[in-house]
Amino acid sequence: MIRVLVVEDDFRVAQVHAEFTDRVRGFRTVGIAHSAAEARDLLAEHRPELVLLDNYLPDGPGIALLAELDVDAIMLTAASDPASVRAALAAGALNYLVKPFTAHQLKDRLTAYAHYRSRLPATDGAVDQEEIDRAMRSLREGDRPGSPKGQSSITTKLITDALRSATAPKSASEVADELGIARATAQRYLAGLAQDGKVTMTLRYGASGRPEHQYELDG
Repeated sequence: MIRVLVVEDDFRVAQVHAEFTDRVRGFRTVGIAHSAAEARDLLAEHRPELVLLDNYLPDGPGIALLAELDVDAIMLTAASDPASVRAALAAGALNYLVKPFTAHQLKDRLTAYAHYRSRLPATDGAVDQEEIDRAMRSLREGDRPGSPKGQSSITTKLITDALRSATAPKSASEVADELGIARATAQRYLAGLAQDGKVTMTLRYGASGRPEHQYELDG
């Protein structure tokens, strides 16, 4: 079993990453840290084999923490500029996954990482160049371009959870404000959930008299 530490400042996103990780055979989340300082404590306590690391942490960039690590790490971050990608790879990241991503995309990277570990086991024996090449290629097995028409499983779950915890139906604007996403993004996901029959859509009339769609979780 590969023990994983999730390092992510957003509590909801961190929990989603942990849930996605635990669904992958051979992986188990042993801790969740919301800052670099907390990550250092949990690294010493749990000694994971893999860290899933965000770059935007409240007490410093994740890339700076990455340079300190003596365990494998995969970056899961919204930082998509080339400089951040190069810095993360130079600091030792084995892979780099830009948010938002789907559960399937994360599963592909974790499965590829497991293949990499199996081809370079923690033993004292020597490996030849062919074995090294196979291990390096295995890290790229999970790298697949995402579909532009697809939707992120993480965002879908966050929106669903927001509706589940609500005491009354919510508009797209209210969901967007709560989750810190664009109203158009919230509207698109909510419309998709309504089309799938997972949420109920009704109309609400405000003070201006103009109707606004509102959504609640079905059932």
